[in-house]
Amino acid sequence: MRLSNPSPPESLVINLGGVSYPLQLRRSKQARSIFVSADTVKGVVRLTLPPGASERLAIRFARSKSDWLSACFAEAIPAVPVENGSQIAFLGEPHVIRWSPDFPRAPQIVDAEIRLGGPAEHVEARILRWLKAQARMIYADDLQFYCDRAGTELPQLAVGDARRRWGSCSARKSIRLSWRLVMAPPHVRRSVVAHEVAHLIHMDHSQRFYTLLDRIFESDRRSADRWLKNHGRGLHMVGAERQSPPVG
Repeated sequence: MRLSNPSPPESLVINLGGVSYPLQLRRSKQARSIFVSADTVKGVVRLTLPPGASERLAIRFARSKSDWLSACFAEAIPAVPVENGSQIAFLGEPHVIRWSPDFPRAPQIVDAEIRLGGPAEHVEARILRWLKAQARMIYADDLQFYCDRAGTELPQLAVGDARRRWGSCSARKSIRLSWRLVMAPPHVRRSVVAHEVAHLIHMDHSQRFYTLLDRIFESDRRSADRWLKNHGRGLHMVGAERQSPPVG
């Protein structure tokens, strides 16, 4: 028999409008003050503390932000299940997932549907694997395009699922991109790839960096930035673990 997770101690729960959310504390050497945030994907409130800060003071600080935290959870986008009949985006266009035992096991796009067969209980896992594989192939083409335009060598490509960054470029000349960008409109995805390619040459956000970015990127990067700001949270909710309702 599977046992449910025990409730957190009262001191590690915050009540927001009659609903209790787990409160997770973390100490960071880089933190200069207490920082509170709402993780609307996992349904928890996070507290980051400097090494010597009082936990009691931090919890009191979090409770002082109750109105703001309540608003964050109220505005949270619900998780999007990856299952038969649900709708997700691919290359910026909506597609309905259709499962049938008569369809091939490998996902295929047919008439704005992503069709697949095989075991019904593995639909989510195979759709997500397919999206990540598509992302790697598409990103590799994007990288080649922008590296050619920037006149730089092709870096190593990694595909991940970072929550806070759509892309990153390391000093070792490797680029990591979120697989979820494959669901965004092409110009949005490509703006992130071009951004990271520009970092291969300028590891900062100087005027030289933006001059290069505007030279190699063929569309409006500001429009792409606005799209991610307005819709990026929705991409993170596709296939997100659906949490049990907080304690009322």
